[in-house]
Amino acid sequence: MGNFTLAEGDLWDNFGDTNVYGQKPVSDKEFEQALESKKGKKKRDKNIPKGESFSQSNETEQINQTSKELPILLIPLDLKADNHIIPTGHYQVEGFKENGQTFLNLYQSHDVIAKLPVTETNDDFGEPTINFVKLLPHGQNHVQIIYGGLDFNAYTVIDIDD
Repeated sequence: MGNFTLAEGDLWDNFGDTNVYGQKPVSDKEFEQALESKKGKKKRDKNIPKGESFSQSNETEQINQTSKELPILLIPLDLKADNHIIPTGHYQVEGFKENGQTFLNLYQSHDVIAKLPVTETNDDFGEPTINFVKLLPHGQNHVQIIYGGLDFNAYTVIDIDD
């Protein structure tokens, strides 16, 4: 059989205070302490930029934030609803339910200019967003307002003021 030699100590003994990579040797006790300190700590996902919040429900948070922003409707001509005139202008539109009925409030500044009863529908009108409002032609003397929100989609047909 050949000659063999048993090593004494560990491999770090061969390098003195540092190895060729500039690393300092650690004792077994220090190594075990380092491992224990890392247990239970979650590793930070490096794909998430620092400073930005992240959760599994970010999509929900974003939808909730979007739903607080009221869509804006441009009405380019005077309309007539329940013998009241809705003048030309820009309106923020809020959809809501009250006493089992569905309505749209048209706001200018903080004032409700019109409260329109609407028909709720499952139709999303082919719109790519959740919150939307549009004025569409509907025959010679009418327009249709379509509305989409987080809670429901709806429409109404309104007379054009002569």
